[in-house]
Amino acid sequence: MTQRKRKSPEEATPLEVLQQLNLNAAGVDIGAEEIYVCVPADRAEQPARMFPTFTVDLHALADWLAACSIETVAMESTGVYWIPLYEILEERGFKVHLVNARQLKNVPGRKTDVLDCQWIQQLHTYGLLRASFRPDDEVCPLRAVARHRDNLIRCQSAHIQHMQKALHLMNVKLTQVVSDITGVTGLSILRAIVAGERDPHTLARLRNKQCAHGEADIAKALHGNYKAEHVFVLKQALAQYDFYQQQIRECDVEMEAMYARLSSADTDERSSPPPKPRGGKPRKNQPSFDLRTALYRMAGVDLTAIDGIDALTAHAILTEVGTDMTRWPTVKHFTSWLGVSPHNDKSGGRVLRSRTKKTQNRANTALRLAAQSLSRSDSALGAFYRRMRAKHGPEKANTATAHKLARIVYHMLKHRNAYVDPGQNQYEQQCRERAVRNLKRRAASLGLQLVAVPAPAVS
Repeated sequence: MTQRKRKSPEEATPLEVLQQLNLNAAGVDIGAEEIYVCVPADRAEQPARMFPTFTVDLHALADWLAACSIETVAMESTGVYWIPLYEILEERGFKVHLVNARQLKNVPGRKTDVLDCQWIQQLHTYGLLRASFRPDDEVCPLRAVARHRDNLIRCQSAHIQHMQKALHLMNVKLTQVVSDITGVTGLSILRAIVAGERDPHTLARLRNKQCAHGEADIAKALHGNYKAEHVFVLKQALAQYDFYQQQIRECDVEMEAMYARLSSADTDERSSPPPKPRGGKPRKNQPSFDLRTALYRMAGVDLTAIDGIDALTAHAILTEVGTDMTRWPTVKHFTSWLGVSPHNDKSGGRVLRSRTKKTQNRANTALRLAAQSLSRSDSALGAFYRRMRAKHGPEKANTATAHKLARIVYHMLKHRNAYVDPGQNQYEQQCRERAVRNLKRRAASLGLQLVAVPAPAVS
């Protein structure tokens, strides 16, 4: 009967005595129509006050905080209502802490807006609140436009579905002979249909030479019942698609100007990144300017050199996290904030849950999509993904690979080092050597010796 191995006791973490750290602190509870603010009791006759959410009232709130000698303010991130007050308080010189709602859960009992702002002020006074991450002032405007562009793309996709539905109602099987109806061939045919053309062979001659199907197949698919109401719906959906395309192009112009205004990092007097081998089809909805060069000038390193990360993925990461990695003391803090590291829930000496925490972080989504694209890559990261997938399954392999990508991004941005892919063969050789070392160590612990057998000669 084997004895159960005794667990070593965990070392206790020294806890500091609870003391007031932020003596000039205020707490703010934000709503759509009213904002409740609490200051220390000795600063005003009425320490908790309510202010409307109009701009003039927000400035009056800031004046009142200044009159109460407040230096730091904590507020809950409620929707988007916090943004105007946050920006005004920052402009007035207050140190603002934007706090996750999970850290502000009050004890059970009565709950009012006044009690909430008092609770926030009390927690902030004792230094028990941790400020959420917010990029630098230079990156925040770029992030806002990038998020707006993503929303436009999502809205545009709905109208693509409307066009597909109109084609199905007319029994026009264009989607079976064209992989993308918003490509060159698809849009040319749709515009001709809306303009009044009905002859299938005339429409088929609009086919781009790179289209996989020939004119005969396309002409056969374009025989349909072109009823007026369905063509009208198609016309409306196409017009809405064109409108969003114009909006996206305007976003690209604005983002290009924003990238040009950003302070360039130290790029060793190089104005463009090193050339990258061409290969594969470009992603849909690529910006209309040289995004890769703009990212290189901003970050000082070429993140697209990492396998699985293209310009759009690097753009999504940098607009969310910025380039200042000193905001995270170590790479573990960075991966934990991204939500790609285990989130342990331990009780009674047992780990109850270790899954990654749920997050809506857009950088997390970008890294996970990049990890999925490595399934057939012949790089070291591709070999790592396939090894993790064979060992733990696709879900955990995706998380593990996203974690590895996050670590690479962190070190590249922090130390300004270029990424060099060691290659699939070298990675597999390192895995084999590590496995052999582990086998030798295991054999030695059992009093055995591992002997390598030479490979048979090939005749």
